[in-house]
Amino acid sequence: QVQLVESGGDLVQPGGSLTLSCAASGLIFSIYHMAWYRQAPGKQRELVAKITAGGSTNYADSVKGRFTISRDNAKKTVYLQMNSLKPEDTAVYYCYADWSRQNYWGQGTQVTVSS
Repeated sequence: QVQLVESGGDLVQPGGSLTLSCAASGLIFSIYHMAWYRQAPGKQRELVAKITAGGSTNYADSVKGRFTISRDNAKKTVYLQMNSLKPEDTAVYYCYADWSRQNYWGQGTQVTVSS
């Protein structure tokens, strides 16, 4: 049974930082491409950042230079370091794993950026 469990969401002030974690189990983590998506109230879910099995990364334009995605295959965990947070970063953040035709979602973690 595959599980993706996100953690690290919180309430933070504008300009602050957070690190999200996604712990995976039940899959061969190292072969999966991993990503973070987010969904704000009333908006569609959008890709935030992606890291391939080989370690290549790409980011949404809105977070480039502020967010960093990384992975630790030994810990089966993917991270999202978020700096210089803005109110528009407020959303539920979801972890996503993808390989071949197999893909999985986590349950989400809430990030709220507000003073």
